Amino acid sequence: MKKLIVLTLALSTILFTANAQHKREQKMGGKKQHHAQLAKQLNLSDEQKKQAQANKVALKQKMKELNKNESITVKEQRDRKDALRKEQKAKMQALLTPEQKTKMAELKATKMAKKEDKFAKGLEKMKSKINLSDAQVMQLKSQRERIKANTKEIKDNESLSRTQRKEQLMALKAESKTQKSNIFTADQIKQLDEMKKNKMGKTHMSK
Repeated sequence: MKKLIVLTLALSTILFTANAQHKREQKMGGKKQHHAQLAKQLNLSDEQKKQAQANKVALKQKMKELNKNESITVKEQRDRKDALRKEQKAKMQALLTPEQKTKMAELKATKMAKKEDKFAKGLEKMKSKINLSDAQVMQLKSQRERIKANTKEIKDNESLSRTQRKEQLMALKAESKTQKSNIFTADQIKQLDEMKKNKMGKTHMSK
């Protein structure tokens, strides 16, 4: 019996590790694909691609050195990594021509428009499924706009440390969750929970 328990635990650990590794690989693959697509959409020159790759390699090396640095606290390490990412972003912006920067802004605007369209369709579907009133729909839309504005304000605040930014975003997320629970009725919350469980079940079955 003990051997069976140990074997089961070992198997569970192996499966969990393999699943985590698979997710990391999927995420990395998605990033590479996104970067390649973005380079194509911006029509980067060979020289720009070469410089961008050099910047990426340099960032990776600096991150590696930070991970080995045991003389600093975890907070300091995170803050330095955050600063390096900002530096990397600035270097990428400096590589682009004015036309490419305009194209980048257009791509971002298109992405945001798609997100808004997805939200609108999801809200319409939710309205039908759990019988939302027009007043509730307006409240949800208003809340979304306020959360978006506050999130942007926090992310754009350069005076905040990485930890402070994370804490404020988490607090904003908790506030949003509380406000939503005040918008929905008890019956609607129950229906939403059931819909979430069913969705998670289907996702798990498809894997």
